[in-house]
Amino acid sequence: MRCVRTGLLALVFAGSCQAAETFTIDARHTFPVFEINHLGFSTQRGRFNKTEGKIALDRAAGTGSVDIRIDSGSIDMGLEDWDKHMRGEDFFNVAQHPFMSFTADRFTFDGEKPVAAEGTLTLLGIAKPVALKITGFNCGTHPINKKALCAADISTTIRRSEWGMKKYLPAIGDEVTIKIPVEAFKD
Repeated sequence: MRCVRTGLLALVFAGSCQAAETFTIDARHTFPVFEINHLGFSTQRGRFNKTEGKIALDRAAGTGSVDIRIDSGSIDMGLEDWDKHMRGEDFFNVAQHPFMSFTADRFTFDGEKPVAAEGTLTLLGIAKPVALKITGFNCGTHPINKKALCAADISTTIRRSEWGMKKYLPAIGDEVTIKIPVEAFKD
């Protein structure tokens, strides 16, 4: 019955009652960025250059899922020596843990816009719950390639020590802010 009511409303705005739409992450426009306090003096930033994943959203039903995988070895601090250190055992240990991932199937919606997701971040082989804030959610047609696209800005804050990344604490901060601009094309 809910689908029928939702379907009538959707007909007015979009055309029909649909199941979840699936999207593939656009790796050229999805770069997880992190910020961390450095020795109490500055906020240092890094990013990961290789991300892949799938997102499913049923905006009318207020449900969804996400499965994102980040290549830990693609860390980019702006200097090759620094990148190499971050790939080592002190931090991301990419030899043993080449990927980190985030999966979720619990979303909070404001109308038909997702505003939060709760899931699991797996980092250094440790899986822990993480809540993400979703802002700027927007869907439309990409102006250049004319494909259907949804995008958002995602953020969260974690304590790296909870995933076993404890090197240089407390000089290098424990609290890490993560910001991810996400763009994903409809399958």
